[in-house]
Amino acid sequence: MGRPPLWTRPLEALYARVVRKRAESFRSDPSQVVRLSVPVVVVGNITIGGTGKTPLIVALAQAMTERGFRPGVVSRGYGGSERGPYLLTEDDAPSKVGDEPSLIRQSGVPVAIGRERPEAAQLLIDAGCDLVLADDGLQHHRLGRDVEICVIDGERRLGNGHLLPAGPLREPASRLGSVDVIVVNGGSPQANEVLMRLEGGVAVNMDDPALTAPLSDFAGRPAHAVAGIGNPARFFASLAAHGIAVDGHPFADHHAFTRDDFTFADGCPVLMTDKDAVKCREFARANWWRVPVRAVMPESFWDAVAAKVRRVRDGR
Repeated sequence: MGRPPLWTRPLEALYARVVRKRAESFRSDPSQVVRLSVPVVVVGNITIGGTGKTPLIVALAQAMTERGFRPGVVSRGYGGSERGPYLLTEDDAPSKVGDEPSLIRQSGVPVAIGRERPEAAQLLIDAGCDLVLADDGLQHHRLGRDVEICVIDGERRLGNGHLLPAGPLREPASRLGSVDVIVVNGGSPQANEVLMRLEGGVAVNMDDPALTAPLSDFAGRPAHAVAGIGNPARFFASLAAHGIAVDGHPFADHHAFTRDDFTFADGCPVLMTDKDAVKCREFARANWWRVPVRAVMPESFWDAVAAKVRRVRDGR
C-alpha cells in the first residue's frame, strides 16, 4: 500500500480526531470502564484485514486450560444476527452468532457474544469461567483489561502507516507502545515482538470428517481455493507452497456463503479455511476440504501470559 490519495487525508484527520477523543474520554473518566471480577486478556490488532487473531485465541484458550484456568471467549459476533448478550450453544448457526465465534466454540471453548462486551463476558463468568479472552477488543475501551496482545501481519505489517481511510490503521502506530505483547504472524519479528507461525498440512473432508489427506496429496494438480477472510492471498500462498496449482476465489471477509458461490463444474477439489468451512457445512460436497491451522508459539509466551493472569487474579 503506497501513498494515499489526497482526498483521503482530510478524512484521515477526522478519523484520527474521533479515535483520539474516544480514547481520551475513557482515560479521563474511568467510571466508564467496566472491570470484571476475573482477569481479562484482549487479543486484537490495529489494522483492518486478517492477522491471525482467531487461531491465536483458540491456542491461547487451550494453553490457559492446560495451565489450570477455565477460559471463555467474548466476541462482538460480527456477521451474525444475534445482538446479545448471548452464550453460544453447540447448535447455533454462524448466520446467527458469526463465523469466528462459531469456529471458536467448535474448539470446545465457551463463547459469548454481544455488542456490549462486558455484559456478554458476564455470561461467561456466570457459566464458571475464571478468565475472559476478548476477541478483537483493543478498540472496545469500555471493557477493562489486564493484558493486551496485539497481532500484526509479518508481511504487510502496518501498510503505509496511515489511518483509515488513507491506510489500514484503526489506531495510530504509537498504540503499539501501550500493549503488553506484540505478536507477529509470520515474517521476521522485530525487537520485543513474538513470532507466531500458523501450521496446517492436512485437509479434512467436509462431507466425511473422518477422511483426511495431507496437502501433499493435492500437489501437482489444480484445486479451487475459496477464502472469505481478511487476507485471502495468505491462504492461497500457503496452498501453493505445497505444490498445489491454486485457482483462487477471494471473497469479502465474513462473506455469507451460499451454494451459488460454488459453480465449479470441473470436478477439481475445493479447499477452504476453517472459518469459511463452518458456514458451508450444510451444503458441502464430497470433493470439498477444509484446511485447519494452529498457532504455534514459544512455550515461554504461554507461561508469561499465565503468570501475568495469576498475578492479577491473586491481587483481587
